[in-house]
Amino acid sequence: MPSRRGGRSLLRQIVCLATGSVFALSAIGQQGHANPVPRAQRHELRHEIEQLEEVWRAAMLKGNGAAMETLLADDYTGITSKGAIQTKEQAVATLKSGALQVTGLLISDRKVRVYGTTAVVTSVAELTGGRNNPEMTGRYRYTRVYVRNPQGQWKIVSFEASRIQEVLDLK
Repeated sequence: MPSRRGGRSLLRQIVCLATGSVFALSAIGQQGHANPVPRAQRHELRHEIEQLEEVWRAAMLKGNGAAMETLLADDYTGITSKGAIQTKEQAVATLKSGALQVTGLLISDRKVRVYGTTAVVTSVAELTGGRNNPEMTGRYRYTRVYVRNPQGQWKIVSFEASRIQEVLDLK
């Protein structure tokens, strides 16, 4: 089986993601409902996540790898709009090197849902940029998952982006 840098294999990452999904679904099932967090606390937690989303946005626009490093969990897994898997180290290195240069990032349709120590964010991002990847300019829908660690910090553990395909109206 081919191994990835750092000893991780693609299969192992896929199994970890699948296991995490099963664990989250079983936890929801055990609690009897999808959101046991009281409404006032959910509002406060949503606000925390929205602030972190703005830190992420600023880090992308400024190419701030140090800020990104603090946002991402050590076991972070990103899936790009082209289907490539990216580790924390790869994401930070890409940002620090300037290989990914974002010049505009407008966020809309953001929804933050909190499930205990897990938060799921979905949004639409209108992205402009270039450098080593000029074709990244466009509209994307993404999902980002945060988990609160034992120290009480929210960390991004997963990210996936899909390019929004524009449909032509031929009428």
